Amino acid sequence: MQRYNFILKLQMKVYEILSLAPEILKTLHKSGIKADDYKWIDLYRDYREMKHGGNKTVYIVAVLSERYNICERKVYKVLKRMQQDCQIETAG
Repeated sequence: MQRYNFILKLQMKVYEILSLAPEILKTLHKSGIKADDYKWIDLYRDYREMKHGGNKTVYIVAVLSERYNICERKVYKVLKRMQQDCQIETAG
């Protein structure tokens, strides 16, 4: 069976994209989470796996810096940001 790979390119207005999930976007904003923080999910997941494996933070930061091609200072900033508590308001 032959598989076909294709890329579907949609052209949307900013309004249309924002309208897809306005409640999630409001929650992110109120919680102080930046929309572009999604870029660091894999890095933080790798950090947690390595930390759980018993690796020291200094070693993990060096490895992640190399793996994600960013400076060690940026890795530390990302880790600090991802570990912050955030407040989520709920009605009730």
